[in-house]
Amino acid sequence: MNIDKDLVAASATPMVLAILSEGESYGYAILKRVRELSNGELDWTDGMLYPLLHRLHRLGYVTQEWRIPPEGRRRRYYAITREGEDALAKHKLQWVTVARALDDAWGGVEVLRLALAPA
Repeated sequence: MNIDKDLVAASATPMVLAILSEGESYGYAILKRVRELSNGELDWTDGMLYPLLHRLHRLGYVTQEWRIPPEGRRRRYYAITREGEDALAKHKLQWVTVARALDDAWGGVEVLRLALAPA
C-alpha cells in the first residue's frame, strides 16, 4: 500500500516522539523501528528523518549527543525531553480524536477490517 505523503508527514512527529519515549535511539534504529511498527508499510528515508530530528531538537523536544558505541562507529543519539513527552501526550489526544471520528464516519472497525482483507 502506498500511504499518502501528507499522512506520513502528519504522523512523523508523534511517531518519532513515541519511539524515543521507548528509550534513546539513533537515526538508523529509528528508521528500522518505523518499518517494524508499520509492518513495512512506512519506509522513511534519511532525507525525511534527519530534518525532523533537527526540528524536534530546535523545539526542545529531543536532546542529541554524539557517541562512539562499543562497535566503534560514531552515532548521534536522540532522547525525548520532558517537553517532548508533553508534546507527545498532546499528539496522542489529537490522533485518538481523529481516529475515533474516522472510525465513526467509516462505520466502525468491522468495515475497516473488511476493506483491508486480502481479496
